[in-house]
Amino acid sequence: MFHGSMVALITPMRPDGSLDKDAYARFVAWQIAEGTQGLIPVGTTGESPTLTHDEHKQVVEACIAAAAGRVPVIAGAGSNSTAEAIDLTRHAKGAGADAALVVTPYYNKPTQEGLYRHFMAIADAVDLPVIIYNIPPRSVVDMSVETMARLAKHPNIVGVKDATANLARPIHTRIACGPDFAQLSGEDHTAVAFLAAGGHGCISVTANIAPRLCAEMHRAWAEGRLTDAMAIQERLTPVHDAMFSEASPGPVKVAASLLGLCGDTCRLPMAPVAEANQTRVKTALQGAGLLN
Repeated sequence: MFHGSMVALITPMRPDGSLDKDAYARFVAWQIAEGTQGLIPVGTTGESPTLTHDEHKQVVEACIAAAAGRVPVIAGAGSNSTAEAIDLTRHAKGAGADAALVVTPYYNKPTQEGLYRHFMAIADAVDLPVIIYNIPPRSVVDMSVETMARLAKHPNIVGVKDATANLARPIHTRIACGPDFAQLSGEDHTAVAFLAAGGHGCISVTANIAPRLCAEMHRAWAEGRLTDAMAIQERLTPVHDAMFSEASPGPVKVAASLLGLCGDTCRLPMAPVAEANQTRVKTALQGAGLLN
């Protein structure tokens, strides 16, 4: 079910910082029309850290309504509080999500046993597929392959979003967890290499503003057109660079604004993107043929 080009959705906001639900619905519809194979609302790219729990749930519901069953929705449901993560995962199930994306607890710095118990508590509490989100640069903890293999035995824990950028990791994970454990890259630069190492897809930031190209890259890989897949990866690399010229989602919202998809407003503590990096974003979009 979970494979190919998937998008870590931005959350459009009005200039006053309120949710722009109309823009969000249009954006989701455009993503599907452009070939995106899975939608991930309210992850880090969706500014989940600055959304209230009520807003978080509203965005999940809006995504599911706009998707209307056409592609899977993997709802962000992570927290560094296990009880809160269970609540958000229960909401995701009730709202009709196909799975929940649950990040490793940030700031707390749990041990591997703490990570194991956190995810087991969620998987035991809610009968919904869970994707582990392993992102050491943001959460400070790195789930080991051994811990992931323990968790993969639970029928509700079905995969991982791997943002380690360690290309040995998917090989070891495949050996430890089996070929059916969904491995989704969380790092745009290594998307094709991740597929070659045993991955099934990518949850992408760049897909917010280049969904057709990202989808074609994954389609080319699946069809054995490796030269085509690598050509698209090379074409998009300057865009990936620009999307992370500052902390995400600042640059990708600038790009979305340039493309007329939504405004570029982020909530504090995300500051407006520096002028030099705004120029870098625009230049990258033009170089990739995304902006005339």
